[in-house]
Order: sequence, then structure tokens, then C-alpha cells
Amino acid sequence: MRVLVTGGGGFIGSNLVEALLRRGDDVRVIDDFSTGRRSNLEQVDAWRALGGGTFELVEGDITDEQTVRRVVEGCEVVLHQAAIPSVARSVADPLTSHRVNMDGTLNLLLAARDLGVRRFVAASSSSLYGESPELPKVETMTPAPLSPYGVDKLAAETYCRVFTQLYGLKTVALRYFNVFGPRQDPGSEYSAVIPKFASMMIAGQAPTINGDGQQTRDFTFIDNVVQINLLAAEAPEEACGEAYNVACGTRISLLDLVERLNAILGTRIEPQHGPPRAGDIQHSLADISKAERLLGYRVKVGLDEGLARTVEALQEV
Repeated sequence: MRVLVTGGGGFIGSNLVEALLRRGDDVRVIDDFSTGRRSNLEQVDAWRALGGGTFELVEGDITDEQTVRRVVEGCEVVLHQAAIPSVARSVADPLTSHRVNMDGTLNLLLAARDLGVRRFVAASSSSLYGESPELPKVETMTPAPLSPYGVDKLAAETYCRVFTQLYGLKTVALRYFNVFGPRQDPGSEYSAVIPKFASMMIAGQAPTINGDGQQTRDFTFIDNVVQINLLAAEAPEEACGEAYNVACGTRISLLDLVERLNAILGTRIEPQHGPPRAGDIQHSLADISKAERLLGYRVKVGLDEGLARTVEALQEV
């Protein structure tokens, strides 16, 4: 299978590249490395040797139409991960977030439609649900995003559905819930909470929780996200034109997260507290039954195993 992975130098993208190459697919990556890292792809030759497929890296911007058409051409499947994946950054700079997350997605959809792509799988986000008190979050709920990032993702997955209905392009949108795991950058200003907390605690530092720490999240280990992308690429046509929650279907508070990290590390570090962050939601929990039913998704790696593997990877850096 010939696969284009957009944002293949990023955290999720590079894990997808590894899985595809290990099973023998031909992989092309586009990344401008504005948020992705070249070091995430340094093992490409080893992965490729295991499967026997090919690898091509194109350093480019998905907001450039000609570049997008060039990288889409000849690909059967597009796994679209490229984004500015940050609620906080979208609040600070909504225009740049829109250009990459919205315009870039539309460029890719148009190229995929015109060049005969068989399947287009797009990374969406739980951010589009907003602060509805109803739990768990079900795909039939009315979206109510609280941030420009959430708005971008809602519009992008709506475009996917419309492209399926109008043009016959087989699309699947995956609503990620708080993905974590190896290769996630702990040093970024906009870093996700698990790598940031874990790296600080490994160094003996107290992590800072924005708010009281009672907010809850449905944390999802990267292996589960890789699995559902591969399933979506091969799912039956009747599963297309739809959005799916990608999570574990369980939630913990940020205070509990710190305690679990303490248990793994053998430490007793108390968190500090800062002001709540604009655009953040209070509680998050996914209903994953639709993905289980229509895509065959199953949670393979639970939270505690995922945390242990993430800590181990950070300690090796």
C-alpha cells in the first residue's frame, strides 16, 4: 500500500510511519518541521529494513497547493496528521492555526479527490465537544468548541463528511482524546500534560497543574491511535463519511495522574497549582462503542502500561 502521512515527523505521525514501514508499506511523508522533529524519523532505515517497503520524505507545507498535489499523487491512502496541535497556541494565534489546520486540510482533500485517493483518514479532536456536562462524549452530541483549534477541527471533519457525500472520496475522521506516548515532545511551551509532567518529575521537579487538578481526561496511549488509523484505512465503505472517538473509555484527574507517575517513579512529588488555562475543558470521557462496532477498534494498551512505557522512553533520552 502506498501511504502519505502528513506531519510524519510529529509524535503521532512518526509512530504511524514506523508501523507502516514495519509491515512493508511504501510511505511518503510531508512535514515542514515547524512542530515535528527530524529526530523522530532517525530510525526510518531500520524500520524499512524490517518490512521491505520504501520511504520518501518531502519537506514542505500543506498550505501550498502545488506541493500538496505533488505529494498526494500516486498514493492510495492519506493519513492526515499535520496540524498545529495546540489549544493554547490557537488561542494566542488563531489565524496561523486556521491556515494550517483548515486551509491545509482542504488542500489535501481537493488533491485526494482529484488524484484518485482510495481513503482519506483525518486526525480530529475531542476539543470540538466543548464543555457540555454530558459524559461520556458521544459522536451524536452537538459540537460546541471553546477554542479556535476546536473550531478548526470541527470544520475540517465537516469538510471530510461533505467530500464523501458530494464527491465520493472515502473519508474517516478520528477524534483523538489526549494522546500520549514515546516521541511526544516534553519541552515545548505547548507540550501535552503527560510528557511535561513526567519529564519534570523524572528531574525531581514539581509539575504545575492549571486549576485545582480535579479536571479529568481520557488519556489514550499512542499504540491505540496507530491501531485505529490502520483500521480506518481498510474499513468498509459504509464506515466512511463518519467521525469516531479514539480513546480508552476511562478517565482520571490530573491529581491522580501525578500520583500514578509518583508510583512509577518511586517519588512523592507534590504538584504546584497555577490559574486555569483559557480554552481548556473541565472533564473529558469518550464513548468508544461506535469505533468498536464499525471499525473493529479495541483498546490494546491501557493507561498504566502506557504511562510506564512513556516514562521509560523519557528516561532513555
